[in-house]
Amino acid sequence: MMTAIATHPTATRKAVAPLLEEARTRTLMLVDGLSDEDLHRQHDPLMSPIIWDLGHIAHFEELWLTRNLDGPIEFSEMPGTYNPFEHPRSTRASLSLPSLEDMRRLMEDIRSDVLERLETADFDSDNPLLRDGYVYNMVLQHEYQHNETILQTLQLKLGEPYHPPMRRELPRSVSSAELVGRYVTIPEGDYAIGTNDTSRAYDNERPLHRVQVHAFNIAAAPVTNGEFAEFIRAGGYSDERVWSAAGRTWLAESGAARPRYWDGDESGWTVREMDDVSPLDPLNPVCHVCYHEAEAFARWADARLPTEIEWEIAASATPNGDKNAFPWGDVPCTPDLANVDQLAFGTAPVGAYSANVSAFGCHGMIGDVWEWTSSNFSGYPGFQSFPYREYSAEFFGHEYKVLRGGSWATRPGAIRNTFRNWDLPIRRQIFSGFRLARDA
Repeated sequence: MMTAIATHPTATRKAVAPLLEEARTRTLMLVDGLSDEDLHRQHDPLMSPIIWDLGHIAHFEELWLTRNLDGPIEFSEMPGTYNPFEHPRSTRASLSLPSLEDMRRLMEDIRSDVLERLETADFDSDNPLLRDGYVYNMVLQHEYQHNETILQTLQLKLGEPYHPPMRRELPRSVSSAELVGRYVTIPEGDYAIGTNDTSRAYDNERPLHRVQVHAFNIAAAPVTNGEFAEFIRAGGYSDERVWSAAGRTWLAESGAARPRYWDGDESGWTVREMDDVSPLDPLNPVCHVCYHEAEAFARWADARLPTEIEWEIAASATPNGDKNAFPWGDVPCTPDLANVDQLAFGTAPVGAYSANVSAFGCHGMIGDVWEWTSSNFSGYPGFQSFPYREYSAEFFGHEYKVLRGGSWATRPGAIRNTFRNWDLPIRRQIFSGFRLARDA
């Protein structure tokens, strides 16, 4: 599984082309078999037409791997049609967008220019974009992330459901039930948060800094479908005491009474992922819940959501003071270690991946579902925008909540313990769940 660029300058150049090719092969595989109508259709106001995502992927690559390498760094150079700030998602279906055949030709032409420019790229230069292959890792991660966005759209697909090209079989776990409701204790201490990595980490993950935290308890596993069904059975959606004011507003506007893509009732729930409709598995992590639902469940359970600092400590810290890149250590993420890389097209029972355990005993912190935290998205102390403000800083503020850990739809090269995702607290088209925390 190719997930990262090697560090030696010569080896890096040799590695880039196959990594770019592998990323593009996956992107095109996900949309293979879709009609032009499916590609151009606005399946939901929250999402772009898929053909727009393909054009954005291509032009982002052109911008960063050709033009910005030879001139001043500009994000505003992004062609108007594919600039996400000029065209909100809800308006993109009105744009003049090419056919898939023309889009593929455009993507190939851009890739040809990128590979030609790669021949003279100096990864040992003083240019911070090129040093250690940063800009190539950034563009790879950008395409990986848009794969997950495309999968969100395909989950919302109108008309005939999306038929995945394959489904990887997921492992089962003999210890799933033992993890439900269990907490582990993280001791009070001084812990390292973030990273100083400049080869692939985004600006919002930097710089590495230390924080002092009080002892806390955090769930050994994400909240499961079975636990969430108990919340519904207990009248959680109608219990105003457990909902915030913003949550009550969202409830009134949305009319929600269950996680998105659940159907049925308390006598028997089914869950849909793409074209698969299956009886609810009580030991799988609950998915497609928004922040307000997660927060309400936590109050109902006499708990709370962890802060993102607590989440990262639980995922990365070790009792001897070290910091791991992944819960299991520093070995790169693969689909054998965690439920990532998309092709399972669904979640696995908690505890199914025996290696996906942090040093303090938290299971499944990478993969399956993104986990909501209670933290607003903001910069770390000493934050500096790089290479463009629009990636992170434009979204800092109380409007966005941080999610951690990735999902089954996340590619391995786009997730690590320090990776920070963010979204509006009303969003649940994303592959999102949560775990609980309590004060020790």
